[in-house]
Amino acid sequence: MNANQVIEILVDGGIIDRSQVDDITAELLSSGKTIVDVLTDMGITTEDQIYQGIASYLGTEYVDLSSFEPPAEILALVPASLARMHGALPIGMNGAALTIALIDPLNSQIQEDIRFALGRDIYVVVAQVGYIQNLIQSSYGSDSANLNDVLAELGGDVEFGGGEQNLDARAMEEEANATPIIRYVDLILAQAIADRASDIHFEPFETEFKIRYRVDGALYEMAPPPIHLALPVISRIKVMANMNIAERRLPQDGRIQLTTGGRQVDLRVSSLPTQFGESVVLRVLDRATVNLSLKALGMPEYIYNYILETIEKPNGIFIVTGPTGSGKTTTLYACLNQINTMDSKILTAEDPVEYDIEGIMQVPIQDSIGLTFGRALRAFLRQDPDRIMVGETRDVETAQISIQASLTGHLVFTTLHTNDAPGAVTRLIDMGVEPFMISASLEAVLAQRLIRRICPKCRTPYEPNEAVLSQLGLSPHDIGDKNFYYGKGCEACNHTGYKGRKGIYELLNVTDPIRDLINQRAPSVVLRQKAIELGMQTLREDGLRSIYDGETTIEEVLKYT
Repeated sequence: MNANQVIEILVDGGIIDRSQVDDITAELLSSGKTIVDVLTDMGITTEDQIYQGIASYLGTEYVDLSSFEPPAEILALVPASLARMHGALPIGMNGAALTIALIDPLNSQIQEDIRFALGRDIYVVVAQVGYIQNLIQSSYGSDSANLNDVLAELGGDVEFGGGEQNLDARAMEEEANATPIIRYVDLILAQAIADRASDIHFEPFETEFKIRYRVDGALYEMAPPPIHLALPVISRIKVMANMNIAERRLPQDGRIQLTTGGRQVDLRVSSLPTQFGESVVLRVLDRATVNLSLKALGMPEYIYNYILETIEKPNGIFIVTGPTGSGKTTTLYACLNQINTMDSKILTAEDPVEYDIEGIMQVPIQDSIGLTFGRALRAFLRQDPDRIMVGETRDVETAQISIQASLTGHLVFTTLHTNDAPGAVTRLIDMGVEPFMISASLEAVLAQRLIRRICPKCRTPYEPNEAVLSQLGLSPHDIGDKNFYYGKGCEACNHTGYKGRKGIYELLNVTDPIRDLINQRAPSVVLRQKAIELGMQTLREDGLRSIYDGETTIEEVLKYT
């Protein structure tokens, strides 16, 4: 449910006071909790009152499902895939209309989709989200059980062209729109999203068709479907993403918007022609799993405070650096979110736009039509901005215009791909930017990595041996009485020992001694040495902090630093 909408409904209904709204919003941003949890944890109101307020606003009723058992004949009126996708639980009849409890009763689009899919009127009621989720799970079974049912159906009498490379577009579209294929693809996407996947890979090989998904940076394989399903499954995804299904010789990009578990999720789709068919990768952009709050990123206190100061400066450049998938964009979005106020004009150039942020002008870069970062930036300067974000500094033109923008009174945020913070300076010089321009405009460089958190349910203490400690550059004498932990593996973390990720950070504060070295074209290693002398904590040192706090393992820190 949209938190701001719920707050307004409860204020209008007199359930919460207008004077409490700022505190509630601040807690929402910093905690990453749902609006219901925030209001109940702060002791402002009860769960019952919240749902009754929403029901009253919608002119419907609040239903207690704590001891409710849905009748089998009512459950049969809504297909399992539809119930799970839209977070919809059928609970009875209201005249000719089917009574449905929704996870997100405020989303009118979901209601329209259900009406259309069922071809009948529905009457929406309000109930506690936890009860609806549990009843959908227990009444319709898990996604994996349903996947096996659909696979059995697909492996039976249903025949597909499979490996045929010469099927025409119409035949492929017919295969892609076959009901079992639609159900199968919907279930794969729903299961991957429920498991918090960041990417879903569909990979055809000579004798098998693999489906893998990435959770917390590690790839896991799903039960592989038969090889003859490769073409219809990939065609189905291309149909959903509005891509050309007849074109299988060139890479393509597309986007899918779908609703699963009652919430909207964006999928960025990329296809790549390979020897045995097209490989398709979907990047999952789920606002529910991304907390765009600086406080929630878990930075060391001194870095958090420094960034808060830096992003309020009137001009300069702030660079976030790290490899692909290290959370750079999330950090920049959190910075923009922090300064996204009524009196500030913010423009972003991104390739592509990952998350829509209310109140910010976001421009998708399209090289194919000549809309490059450089061209967008030049146009930005005529749009009277206060802050500018450049998704990535790829070339000298973009770097020079960014510096020009910062010198003419704009604060510029951007990202680079380097291994550490001092490396960003040498990268800019290698691109062809003059050192005096860099030293005049650069405020700070933040390097970061994402490492996996130990699962809190199965966290177990242990004593590492000397060989492992020496890899970290430590001796038993150095660690004293510090505790070390690992994840044993349990149901909650799919027996991986890890659940979720956290950032580790390295901040290069560009002070006068650093500016002097930049002007002298000092190599990266000299800059690094000087920064450490001036108090910079390295990625490895921040990783050690996370190990000592019991948040991650030695293996994770060694892998990424």
